[in-house]
Amino acid sequence: MRLALVGDVMLGREVAEQIPYRSPESFWGDTLAVLRQADLVIANLECAITDSRVPWTRTPKVFHFRAPPQATDILTAARVRLVSLANNHILDFEEQGLSDTIRYLDDAGIAHAGAGRTALEARRPAVVDVNGARVGLVAFTDNEPDWAARNDSPGTHFLPINTDPETLTRVENAVHEARAAGAEFIVLSLHWGPNMVQRPSPAFVEFAHAAIERGTDLVFGHSSHVFQGIELVRGRPIFYDTGDFLDDYAVDPLLRNDWSFIFLVDTDAHTVQRIELVPARLFFSITNLAVGTEADAIIGRMRALAREMGTHLGRIDTRLVWPDTVDRSRE
Repeated sequence: MRLALVGDVMLGREVAEQIPYRSPESFWGDTLAVLRQADLVIANLECAITDSRVPWTRTPKVFHFRAPPQATDILTAARVRLVSLANNHILDFEEQGLSDTIRYLDDAGIAHAGAGRTALEARRPAVVDVNGARVGLVAFTDNEPDWAARNDSPGTHFLPINTDPETLTRVENAVHEARAAGAEFIVLSLHWGPNMVQRPSPAFVEFAHAAIERGTDLVFGHSSHVFQGIELVRGRPIFYDTGDFLDDYAVDPLLRNDWSFIFLVDTDAHTVQRIELVPARLFFSITNLAVGTEADAIIGRMRALAREMGTHLGRIDTRLVWPDTVDRSRE
């Protein structure tokens, strides 16, 4: 099966304002063809889907992202069937916004993990069938500790990022729960760390390695708004940060949060056989495939960041591939 992973998808604010006037497909630009070739598309949903207009005010919050119910049409247009809700925007419109999001996703047939109406629901993995195999999503965030779900209150699946025994036991238990639910291939979604950082901290690297050792098949990181390098540990990918993918954000001219990738993973549910990275360029409320010198720049940055982690990515036309079995004379 082929999995496609994309980073933060923010459908609120000025993206939301365009929803009544554009087709759901139009927001994905010409990346749509690549996404639709995948058997499963996974994303981090960086907003609440709700008509509620009561924002979170109990703790300081600068940005509040809210999309209307029709936003699920955008997700289904790209065949997004699995999303992480463990992030720092899912409660932007209080518990009502979270509850509405869950209801609209359920109505659209989009599975989700990482937030819920109780602690039990927030930690529950999502498992979907893909070509006769079962893919599970376990989702944590280290953002917004006040949003952690409790036994009697809604919230996120909060986890501080460290490698103490209690924390790693929580990761291991979550993986076991996904296996018990029938998952054969487990994706660990982590909305973690600070914004606009190109490299993971040593603590994050240590945590990701520990997660692989405890049965995770793929680490799917996001939060920084810029992509970071990738690493293979025991043949299992760690995407430390997949960057942004769809939004209305201002662009940092140096760090370029408008540069990203579609992360394609070919696996038989037991072994990752191939990874392809397809460079993408974010514009205002639309994402297209990167071309020309811009594609070269995006590719060059990723190859350098991955190489720092001991990962050599080959290049075929405008895609990066692992394993690297091609001529690297174009470096």
